[in-house]
Parts: sequence; C-alpha cells; structure tokens
Amino acid sequence: MSAPRVILGVSGASGAALALAAAQRLAALGAGIDLVISRAARLTLAEEIGKGAVDELHARATHIHNIDNMGAAIASGSVPVQGMIVAPCSMRSLAAIAHGLDDTLLTRAAGVQLKERRRVVLLTREAPLTLAHLRNMSAATEMGAILLPPVPAFYLKPQSLQDVIDQIAARAVDLLQLGAPGARQWHG
Repeated sequence: MSAPRVILGVSGASGAALALAAAQRLAALGAGIDLVISRAARLTLAEEIGKGAVDELHARATHIHNIDNMGAAIASGSVPVQGMIVAPCSMRSLAAIAHGLDDTLLTRAAGVQLKERRRVVLLTREAPLTLAHLRNMSAATEMGAILLPPVPAFYLKPQSLQDVIDQIAARAVDLLQLGAPGARQWHG
C-alpha cells in the first residue's frame, strides 16, 4: 500500500508555525505532501519564523505547487489524496472556500476535496470574529469542512508555545485519520 498523500495549504494568516509543525507531523508519518503557499503566506512565514521558513516547508514537501497553477494535479478530483489541511487559514481563504471561489490553487484544491467528500481541516486564525467570519465558518462546515481554530488545550498544561503549536498540528493531522492518533489526549 502506498503512503497517503495530503495537501497542505498555507495562507497568509498569523500562525505560520502551524504550517511547519503540520508538515513535520505529516512527514514523520510518511505522508506525501502536496504543498501550496499563498503570496501572503510567504511574507508571514518570513516574518514569524524567518527567511528559511519557506525552504523548510519545501524540504518536507513531495510536490510543490505554484498558487497560480490552476492546472496542477491537486486541482482535479481524479487525483487521490487523503485530504487537506489549511494551516493557518486566513479569513480570506475561508470565505473563498466557503463560497466556492476557486480563484487560487489553494482554494480550488480545498473545493475539490470538499466535492469529493474528503476531509478538509481549516485552522482558522482571527480574533475577534465578525458576523461575516461566523457565517463563512458555518457555510464551510455545512459543506463538510472541519474547522479547527488553533486554540490551546490548556488542560494538557503546555510548557511552551512550541508545545501548543505541536499539539494543534498533531490534532489537525489526526483529523485526517492517517493512523494512530499523534496528539496528546485527555485521560480524565
């Protein structure tokens, strides 16, 4: 059986470290990663992580897709993938996904996964939320997306910001059901 293939979309919202942690988790599981990074995400990655962040993501990817390449394999439902994670997911990307505005490869790939009834996990990043954000979240959920705002699991008593990032990324990957859960669990 071949390794699972996952699309990792990275949009320009704050929380760029979530993309890198998700890529690390997916790579550790042996998953093939189809990576698509928005222009705004490239800026956020450099600002929040450093100039080498995009290169770090590229090193973990199996396939790197240009955001404008609407002819990429992941723009078609005939390409079998396990699902997609958008980490972080900006409110602009959420709105485009929720309303089927397939204007970039990132939003097109998400729309394709939803139409094929595959899992799409959106790590939505914004606070506070407007009514438009909430309605877009509701619309995306109704279409089958899983919204996973990057909220710390305080009950796990994280010791660092990296603990929080790793837990959220592991939870996102777990939602794709690639194997045994990797996120720490509550034991009561």
